[in-house]
Amino acid sequence: MTSEIITFKEPRALAGLAAKLPALFLPSKQAAERFFGFFMANHQNKNTRRAYYKAACRFADWCEGRGLESLADVKPPHVAAYIEWMGKAEPDGQGLSKPTVKQHLAALRMLFDWLVVGHVLDTNPAHAVRGPKYSQKKGRTPVLDREEARALLAVIDTSSLKGLRDRALIGIMIYTFARVGAVLQMKVEDYFSQGRRGWVRLHEKGGKEHEAPCVPKLETYLDEYIAAAGIGNDPDGPLFRTTGRSTGTPHRLTQQDAYRLIQRHAKRAGIKTRIGNHSMRATGITDYLKSDGSLSEARKMANHADTRTTQLYDRRGDAASLDEYGKVGI
Repeated sequence: MTSEIITFKEPRALAGLAAKLPALFLPSKQAAERFFGFFMANHQNKNTRRAYYKAACRFADWCEGRGLESLADVKPPHVAAYIEWMGKAEPDGQGLSKPTVKQHLAALRMLFDWLVVGHVLDTNPAHAVRGPKYSQKKGRTPVLDREEARALLAVIDTSSLKGLRDRALIGIMIYTFARVGAVLQMKVEDYFSQGRRGWVRLHEKGGKEHEAPCVPKLETYLDEYIAAAGIGNDPDGPLFRTTGRSTGTPHRLTQQDAYRLIQRHAKRAGIKTRIGNHSMRATGITDYLKSDGSLSEARKMANHADTRTTQLYDRRGDAASLDEYGKVGI
């Protein structure tokens, strides 16, 4: 059996995902509609939606390769075998990390629960399956130290509009601890003045709205960029957009665009740390905590639900460990 193209309107809400229905979810039109309804009704964040959609399709491909042609054929041992296969090293498995495997299992549990509620399935075959044990006390996101972050901002050529834009984009993530997704969703009107101070309005995951004041440096970065771009009179337009187009309408920057520009400037600054979009947010939080910032305040500023998440960015112990290892006198 192969994936089929469906024609009803709902897949348009999948934010660019391929509108293909895996064969496993084709016992009826009700199952097909329920499958796509899961992504639209439960996940407003397009990145989560995309990740869960890929997880469902990957599981469907695995089932097809093992002769499981319908949802009724899927039992808990099959889901358990799939989870084990994902974590097993290649060539016998996929060799995926434990957090990735746990995310896939969470996606399948939620999807099957949704199908049970919609009377497509009688029971959830993933409900009793346990994922791999995983505990994380320190984040793995690469961060920059203060001097590296300063070098990254300093190396940007601000004689061009593109440079002014890139500096403002990186600056927001560092100085407000914002997620790249929230920054790229900003409109021009989401940078505003209040109490003689510039503020940014961030639309975070789960529909949460978060406002943060701008330090003087960030105000300068944003003011200079907006003035050079001439977008001050376009409040509903995207704040961070493509530049240099002679024709057509500038487009909102994507996360891939942000990643590429960060890599480009990091290379010019001679930074060897393998950083990405999230590194900017992590760098700001880490530097704040290293400067004796309050963990509870950092949680609020980063818009985390729990201080345990914020603690993943606390790298103060790294310097102490380095000092201790340096005592080896060989």
